Amino acid sequence: MSNPGGSGTPSFEADIRPLFRELDRESMMETFDLWAFEDVRDNAEDILTVLESGTMPCDEPWAKDRIETFRSWVEAGSPP
Repeated sequence: MSNPGGSGTPSFEADIRPLFRELDRESMMETFDLWAFEDVRDNAEDILTVLESGTMPCDEPWAKDRIETFRSWVEAGSPP
């Protein structure tokens, strides 16, 4: 996780966008773009819910540390 300004808060470009693979992006393109900051920010709570439930991505659940990075980003207000 990056540490901009020493805050420890994840950023979208450095920490969140790289969590999503091309396959994940392609699977969701009809709904929103997982590589677009605004789309992920606007859907962050719903994305977090399905990540925590283990239903996204469809091939295998994320590891807990990846979910925690995403959760930290959401709780920090989803910064760019």
